[in-house]
Amino acid sequence: MRREHFTLDVSDVDWVETDGEPEKPSVTIDFTGPATDLRERLTGPDGDVLDAGETDTALRLQEPLGDDTAGVVSVTNRITGEYILELNESAEDVLRFIRAARGYGEEVPEDDGRYEVEILLDGEPFVAFDKQMFLVYDDDGDLLRQHSLIPSGVEL
Repeated sequence: MRREHFTLDVSDVDWVETDGEPEKPSVTIDFTGPATDLRERLTGPDGDVLDAGETDTALRLQEPLGDDTAGVVSVTNRITGEYILELNESAEDVLRFIRAARGYGEEVPEDDGRYEVEILLDGEPFVAFDKQMFLVYDDDGDLLRQHSLIPSGVEL
């Protein structure tokens, strides 16, 4: 699977900067490549589609953080450690999304997730996850806790 086969769209992030009503941020990832490959990666050994607890989301910076830093967003299988998907994105856009998710979690703490990830196959919904964690790594692979979304009580 090629990174060019993925497009990412975010919603419900502007409320943080305008002091609006809290909305759960969401990210939609649309895959336009061979659907069989992604379906297999999103399916566990039991044949069921992976759930939120079986996946991790992360941003890996490609250079030191600055105004135009690029990064790679990934979704991985938590059990096997294998990459499910990767795509290139602006680090600032992803960090803005993480700030909105953190703000939502502070405003609506009883919700099960701080943000939602929906994965589409050629525009058709395939799977959606409510997530609470989004890890950010620098270009050397070190965790950037201050930029990551880590729920309280989680020890890494």
